[in-house]
Amino acid sequence: TQNYREERLTGRDSLVFLVDASKEMFIKGEDGAPSNFDMTMQVVRTVYTSKIISSHRDLIALVFYGTEHSKNPNDTFKHVYVYHDLDEPGAKRVQDVDALRGEKGAKLAAETLGCGPSSLGDALWCCANLYSDIKLRLSHKRLMIFTCREQPHGGDNVKDRQARTKASDLKETGVVIDLIHLMKPGGFDVSLFFRDIVSPPEDESELGLQLEPCEKLDDLQKRVRAKEQKKRATARINLCLGDGLNVAVGLYATAVTARKPPPVKLYRESNEAVRSKTRTFHTQTGSLLLPSEIKKAQTYGKKQIEMEKDEVDFIKKFDDPGLVLMGFKPMEKLKLHHHIKPSVFLYPEEGEIKGSACLFSALLKKCSEKNVYALCRCIARRNNPPRFVALVPQNEEVDDAKVQINPPGFNVIYLPYADDVRTLDLPRCTSASQEQVDKMKDIVTKLRFKYKSDAFENPVIQKHYRNLEALALDMMAPEEVEDLIMPKVEQIDRRLGSLVDEFKNLVYPANYNPESKPAAKRKTADSGGGAEKKPKVEVSMDQIKVHVQNGTLGKLTVPVLKEACKQFGVRTTGTKKQELIDALMDQLSS
Repeated sequence: TQNYREERLTGRDSLVFLVDASKEMFIKGEDGAPSNFDMTMQVVRTVYTSKIISSHRDLIALVFYGTEHSKNPNDTFKHVYVYHDLDEPGAKRVQDVDALRGEKGAKLAAETLGCGPSSLGDALWCCANLYSDIKLRLSHKRLMIFTCREQPHGGDNVKDRQARTKASDLKETGVVIDLIHLMKPGGFDVSLFFRDIVSPPEDESELGLQLEPCEKLDDLQKRVRAKEQKKRATARINLCLGDGLNVAVGLYATAVTARKPPPVKLYRESNEAVRSKTRTFHTQTGSLLLPSEIKKAQTYGKKQIEMEKDEVDFIKKFDDPGLVLMGFKPMEKLKLHHHIKPSVFLYPEEGEIKGSACLFSALLKKCSEKNVYALCRCIARRNNPPRFVALVPQNEEVDDAKVQINPPGFNVIYLPYADDVRTLDLPRCTSASQEQVDKMKDIVTKLRFKYKSDAFENPVIQKHYRNLEALALDMMAPEEVEDLIMPKVEQIDRRLGSLVDEFKNLVYPANYNPESKPAAKRKTADSGGGAEKKPKVEVSMDQIKVHVQNGTLGKLTVPVLKEACKQFGVRTTGTKKQELIDALMDQLSS
C-alpha cells in the first residue's frame, strides 16, 4: 500500500475522454443551443489548453464510441475510434478538437467518425489498452464518459454485463471512472445502467455521482474542472490530540499566486534546451571546490563560527513534522491583522490512519457548533521552524447544481510571534469633520459591490497566454483580453451623481485642481544649475582597522567597502557585501 501511495504522488496524471458519438449527441437544443457533442468538444478543448499551461507533462487521450468507422491499435475493437492516444497535449491536438466544433465540426465528425452500434465494454477495453501501453509511471488515472444516453446498449443484457465487467477490471487497476451525463428529453436515469459503471467517490470532497444532468456549457465546464483538477497535498502529517491520539491529515494549498512561466534557454544552432550547471571556485586561487570542502559560518563576538552542513541541519530541526493541539479559543479572539501568510486547508487522510475521517469530522462539527478554533503548533516539513496556527472550521457548501463550492475541513491560519508584530509610529493627520465623514459614507455605500476573486483574471498572464496560443495555433491575431480590473468610470459616475462635487466642496479649497502640476522648485544659487554629483566615499585606513578589530565591518555600506579594498590593494572577484568583508578580513588579519 505504501509503494502504491508513493507512486500516486510521484508519477504523471492521465485523463481519457470517452465520448459518445451517437446520433442523439448531435441533436441541437432549444432556441439554437449547441448540441451535446459541440458542448463536449468545447470542454475538451478547454481542458487541453489549461493542461498545456498548468500541467503540460500530463497525458490526455480522446476516444469516441458508437462510431461507424473504427480506428484503434490493430482495429481490434469495432465502432471505437481513438482520435488521440495517451500523450502530452499540444497545439496540433487543440487544432484537431477545434475542427470538430460547430456546424463544420458536425459535418467532419459525420464523415470521419459516423454513427454506428455501441459497445461500451469494447470502448472501456480499448481505453484499458491505452493505459497498459504507457511505460511511464502514472500517479492518477481518470476516465470521463460523456453521453446523453442512459442505456447505451438499448437494454442488451449481454453487452451491459460485458461493460460492467470491464469497468470493474479498470477500477481494480486504479482507474477512476466518472460519468458526465448530458441533458436529453425526458431526463437521465443513472440507476438504469451507469450506477454500476462509475467509481464510488474517493472521499467527501469528491462530487460523486451527479443525479442532475448538465444542460448548460457553464455547468458542464464546472463539473469537469472539479473532477479533473489535481487534489495533491503539499504535506501529510499527524494531528496529535494528546496521549498518543493521532489523526492523519493533509495540507492543501487552496490559492497559489499565478506567474508567467520562466523562459527556457535554447541552443541557437539546434533549438535544444540548454542545461545550466553551477560550480563553486575559491576566490583567490581559482581552484574548484567540492561540496565537502565548503562550510557555513557566521560571525559572533568578533569570531567566525564555522559549521558543517549536518550541524546546520541539526540546529534547524526543532521537532518531527506534525500538528500538536495546544487548546481552543473563541473565534472573536482571531483578528484580521493576525494574517501573515496565505492559509492552507486541512483535510483527513483516511488511507494513512484508519478512523481519521470519523474523528476529524467530529472535531470539525464541535468546533463549528461552539464557534471556536483549535490552536496548534505546526511543523509542516522536516527542518521547518515551528509556527502557531489557528484551525478555523469550514462547513461544506454546494450550489444549485449540487457542485461543491467549499469542502468541509479546517482553514489553517498562520499566527504571528511577538517578534513579528511591529509598533508603528504613524504621523498624525488632521481629523475630518463629521459632515465630511458622513458624505464619504454615502460615497462608499453607493460604490459597494460583491467581490469574488474568481471573477477577476490577471490581465498580464491572460494576454501572455493568448499570444502564445495565437503563435502555436497559427492564428491571425490573438483573442482580445478584457481587462476586468479597470474601473468602470461611466457606471461609477452614474451611481455617484453629484456626491463627488459635494465632497470636493467640503474637503478641498475653491478652484482646486488635483491634475495641475505643482510649481517647479527654484534651484539655489550654490547649486549652479548643474547636475548634482555623487559625493566621494572617503574612509581612513585606521577606521577600517578599528572595524576589523571590533567585527563591525557589516555596518559599512558596499561603496565604503569597495573604497577600502582599493586603499588596501585587495583584489576581489565578487561585488557582494559579504565577499568584500571576507576579502578585507583575510587581508588585514594575516
